[in-house]
Amino acid sequence: MNGALLSHAPRAIRLQVAACLALALAACAASKQTRSSPSAEAAPAILSVVGTNDLHGGVLPRDGVGGLALLSGFVEALRAARARDGGAVLLIDAGDMFQGTLESNLGEGAPVVAAYNALGYTAAAVGNHEFDFGPVGPASVPVGPYDDPRGALKARAAEARFPFLAANLIDESTGRPVEWPNVRPTATIDAAGVRIGIIGVMTSEALSATTSSNVVGLRIAPLSSTIVEHAERLRRDGAAIVIVSAHAGGRCKSFDDPADLSSCNPAGEIMGVAGELRPGLVDVIVAGHSHAGMAHVVNGIPIIESFAGGRAFGRVDLIVERPGGRVLDRRIFPPRDLCAREGTQAGVCLPETSTAPAGGLPRYEGAVVSADTTIQAVLAPAVEKAEAVKSRPLGVAAATPVRRGGAVESPLGNLFADALLSGIAGADAALYNTTGGLRADLPAGPLLYGHVYEMMPFDDRLVPIRLTGAELRAVLARQLQRTSRILGVAGVRVRAGCEQGAVAVDLLRPSGTPVQDHEFLTVVASDFLATGGDNILTPVMPPGGFPVPEDAPLARDVFAGHLRERGRDLREEELVDLRNPRTSFPGSLPLACN
Repeated sequence: MNGALLSHAPRAIRLQVAACLALALAACAASKQTRSSPSAEAAPAILSVVGTNDLHGGVLPRDGVGGLALLSGFVEALRAARARDGGAVLLIDAGDMFQGTLESNLGEGAPVVAAYNALGYTAAAVGNHEFDFGPVGPASVPVGPYDDPRGALKARAAEARFPFLAANLIDESTGRPVEWPNVRPTATIDAAGVRIGIIGVMTSEALSATTSSNVVGLRIAPLSSTIVEHAERLRRDGAAIVIVSAHAGGRCKSFDDPADLSSCNPAGEIMGVAGELRPGLVDVIVAGHSHAGMAHVVNGIPIIESFAGGRAFGRVDLIVERPGGRVLDRRIFPPRDLCAREGTQAGVCLPETSTAPAGGLPRYEGAVVSADTTIQAVLAPAVEKAEAVKSRPLGVAAATPVRRGGAVESPLGNLFADALLSGIAGADAALYNTTGGLRADLPAGPLLYGHVYEMMPFDDRLVPIRLTGAELRAVLARQLQRTSRILGVAGVRVRAGCEQGAVAVDLLRPSGTPVQDHEFLTVVASDFLATGGDNILTPVMPPGGFPVPEDAPLARDVFAGHLRERGRDLREEELVDLRNPRTSFPGSLPLACN
């Protein structure tokens, strides 16, 4: 993409796009291309790097926060400011753009790409959930010999007017980064008279955090060495600035001082990656994947990450010398929430139903910000299509919100595991990766299909697998030792403890009868787990994974049917037995026995 496309479009030109959207959206978007004035060429330039990540299809606002139309309003205000001073705006996404909402999923991510095109994105990293849709069409995994398991991803990349970047995604048949249309390791642009190189990488766990059949024949190269290789090449080729878009993240809680890392998790993946890069090689990292926030300097590199779902964006300003592009100074901004309406304090969003004193519409870079009607027009067909599906009532209400988190275990996870158990006749137990698989709480009030979809947007299918009691105990013992995430279970109770310095797990049926090691059980799991997802079942999995029946039902639809059959209001307190939890263990997780 031409760097000039990134920078300087005033709102009037954006409104022009709306007027001619049906005839020539691409040509109108090109009206953003303006150049810095010649008089500014010798003065330092401000390059504003705006980062988004983990949109997960969140194209619309939620309770007055977020949405791509409002993001466009903020970006346009910033572009106008940079147009006045001869700088430029680089709009970069750190991956996981598509999966998560009906508005996006019904079009396999096409509405997101259309909106990103209109927003004028510079580049986007490929995230693990970009592989979730599998082939083009309704099947989420290949079902025929000619199905391309990356078909939907390739289709979205081909539609994008910005590059998809995946430097460390390696095609095992060639040993090189994948070579798909508009998918490449790096991009180089010119903006405000400065040559800029952009590298895209993804988390080391990317291929185990999506459906395994869609990533056959691929592997992930180490992030740090990949960045070093491509950054050095970009520098040799004349790039004065190098930016990394990394679908790998960190987690910090305080944003008062970018140099203060005391609130950051030192084990965050992007913290380690940044620590392995030599000073001066990379100028900015736009991070993602962990759904957390960062606006910090690690090993001299500014890193921004802005939570998830389209609620916020990050920003780093680089003040660069011209000619040459040497960085003279930089400014890191905390994640900025996208508020449709602010309180009396700037940047503090008011919910739609709030009666608190309002400061009115948000202001950014001296301009009043409102939702961009161009982006709303681009998204309108997808929104209308999704609404028809979301509004279907389930005939049951939640007397209280049903949450994913809990003091002992997940109420929603228990409910979902119970539904999976009921979905396969004669099943003995059910397992589900509650923390990663469930993405939203159920709200209080009458439940609609849209609530269930937001809760579980993945097209996981139910798979019955046969395990011995010993195999199931081994799976659970390993999981308790390797992570703090508790699996959702139904049909059995898990009792873990330490015996002779090792983790020991007992399984009890609902009657209290112990499950014997030699007994065979029918265990319901998602096809994601059954084919190696999150490496939960891999110790007992046959080569290629457990077989997935062609007529396997969707887990989401089984859950919706379970709610209909239940026929009475949900109450969160009824879903967790505090005196007899489904999984119990001493201390905290991960469990260690000395």
